[in-house]
Amino acid sequence: MKKIFFLAVMVFVYSTLQCQTGKLLGRVRNTDGPAAGATVTITQLNFNAVADSAGQFSTDDIPYGKYMAEISAAGYDKKKLQFMLSQPVLKLNIYLPAQTTTIDEVVISGTMKAVSKMNSPIPVEVYAPAYFKKNPAPNIFESLQMVNGVQPQLNCNVCNTGDIHINGMEGPYTMILIDGMPIVSSLSTVYGLSGIPNSMIKRIEIVKGPASTLYGSEAVGGLINIITKDASSGEKIKADISSTSIGEINADISSAFNLKNKSSFLGINFFNYQQRRDVNKDNFTDVTLQKRISVFNKWAFTLPHGRKLSAAVRYIHENRWGGEIQWQPAFRGTDKLYGESIVTNRAEFISTAQFSKNLSADFSYNYHLQDSYYGTVKYYATQQVAFAQLRWTKNKGTHALLTGIPFRYTFYNDNTVASLAGKGRHSLLPGIFVQDEITLNNTMTLLAGMRYDYNSEHGNIFTPRLSIKFAPNANHTIRLSGGNGYRVVNLFTEDHAALTGARDVVITEALKPEKSWNGNINYSTIIRHSAGFIHLDISSFYTYFSNRIVGDFLTDANKIIYKNLRGHAVSKGITLNTDFNFTNGLKIIAGATWMDVYQAETNTDNKLIKTPQLFAPKISGTFAISYGLPKYGVAVDFTGRINGSMQLPVVENDFRPAASPLYSILNFQITKSWKGGFEIYAGVKNLLNFIPENPLLHPDDPFNKPGGKYFDGNGVARADTNPNKYEFDPSYNFAAVQGAKFFTGIRWQIKNK
Repeated sequence: MKKIFFLAVMVFVYSTLQCQTGKLLGRVRNTDGPAAGATVTITQLNFNAVADSAGQFSTDDIPYGKYMAEISAAGYDKKKLQFMLSQPVLKLNIYLPAQTTTIDEVVISGTMKAVSKMNSPIPVEVYAPAYFKKNPAPNIFESLQMVNGVQPQLNCNVCNTGDIHINGMEGPYTMILIDGMPIVSSLSTVYGLSGIPNSMIKRIEIVKGPASTLYGSEAVGGLINIITKDASSGEKIKADISSTSIGEINADISSAFNLKNKSSFLGINFFNYQQRRDVNKDNFTDVTLQKRISVFNKWAFTLPHGRKLSAAVRYIHENRWGGEIQWQPAFRGTDKLYGESIVTNRAEFISTAQFSKNLSADFSYNYHLQDSYYGTVKYYATQQVAFAQLRWTKNKGTHALLTGIPFRYTFYNDNTVASLAGKGRHSLLPGIFVQDEITLNNTMTLLAGMRYDYNSEHGNIFTPRLSIKFAPNANHTIRLSGGNGYRVVNLFTEDHAALTGARDVVITEALKPEKSWNGNINYSTIIRHSAGFIHLDISSFYTYFSNRIVGDFLTDANKIIYKNLRGHAVSKGITLNTDFNFTNGLKIIAGATWMDVYQAETNTDNKLIKTPQLFAPKISGTFAISYGLPKYGVAVDFTGRINGSMQLPVVENDFRPAASPLYSILNFQITKSWKGGFEIYAGVKNLLNFIPENPLLHPDDPFNKPGGKYFDGNGVARADTNPNKYEFDPSYNFAAVQGAKFFTGIRWQIKNK
């Protein structure tokens, strides 16, 4: 009886407590004071509140009990707070720290040291995989179309070779790094960029302007540093499988795991496209048919005394072809039908070892084999690049010293004149660099650096740089930088047309290394408001090039004549990046660039002739508009790129315009997510169905056959059927020959605990 009585009392007390209600008063603040516009969510009560201008919120009639609140504000880290309401009035004081993942990422590329983006004296742009998921693509080459001032440029309409332009400068002036090491260069830039899947990327860092002081040759116009994932940044299991309405299939599968003193990340990518499409009816494939597989494995070890060691390997195999629709692999290398067939095999090794707190070493090696035919022209090339670097850092007072001893060996061999009659080219590039970052006071930092290299072909090379950062407070930063860049001669891929359209390569002189001088002023600010924050970043740049290597396509239609420019080249402009974040779920990332890129050369009359750079639009822009509905697990993304008119490679009497029209590529995507890490996405690429006109010249006679319909027995153009003396040329290219297409995909992940 006593037990029954006691149980009845407990039920009565519990019911009474459940019936009691109280009032919740809250105040949210952050580093700048009241967090106006902060959102407070209590999921058990289906309660949502927005803090007022004083950062305050309140609600009545909350039943006594234990609750979990989630507080968030644009520009600040989310915070979860558990509280117990057991009194008539409960007051909560909540502090939100500044969000580091959006505003102040850790970067390495500017100074070769891990430093917060806001504290870096060098302006560095950082892009996480989440940004590229707004317009999913099978490789990093296509994803970079979303970056303002960076232009992935297709250079051949048949084989779809491409490179990356930064601020209008051609691909050879952009250095591509993987984990800070020169893995992608020269031969591998032609098709290698399309072989880097997004699944292996932790983030991408972009520096616009010369960076040769730290990274050496090729970092003349800028650099792109691809930081790869490790176990700490990877999921236990992750899969992303997608397809398009034209038959493209892409699969990314990855896994990360931790053991006692080591961890590993494994990523596998497979891409397949086998549809023969000819939208523009020129009897040529619109894009290359491809089959590609890439395997990436990275290990991290914790050694005694807290030292770190990492090692990664990657293998890629790709088989692609483009050409006449009726072409078959059996026709490879013959003149039965025209086709460009490229088989690539590539292996990479990357490692970083920490010897002590201040001393570490980097190692990398890559082997690249390209077996290809361009019509009947065989191109067989191998390249090996070995890189080693010793780095030492020391902080002493207001000085942060960095010094390094890099060594780079390159071997290149092919079956063209570029390899010295088949003997191959050996290039040695040892050097030393020193950098000192000086904290002058709480608001100003000075960065000075100098590099010396000795090139086995060009001798001594010096590259200095100087940067100043002024930050009067946390919301405003001004950076002023200047420096020198250089690039040693590596003839292959200066213009891929050397192998396409039956042109011969002619070198008229001993080519000298190219040099550049750059000045850049950058202003960055964060504007916080009750509805979120705005991040603005504006830069003005000027780069002067000397000894620039140019290919003359116009003097002789059958030749490309290489020489050093008798004059100079200039890349100048202004670029603006904006990031608007709102508490209502709306986010807008947009950027615009104006630039003027040209070369000025003295002619035979001693006059300076100014020629605009090919494929360098004066105006361009990118945007990504996103809106999330977390309650329903839905996100909508609208992305696009706008390119203004750009100069195109036309020939004499060409019927096609010498400049492209202003055009835009727009994309739409909707994503639905569920708990448990599962989501589906679908959308449309190229909503406006933009397709460039007449990308191929003379496609009905790609072999320029003597004795045929358009040329006599001596190969001279017939006056009756070919009065304009046209020859096959696939280099007139400013956009992919691919119309609107639908895509859909699924993602699934299990996170590491």
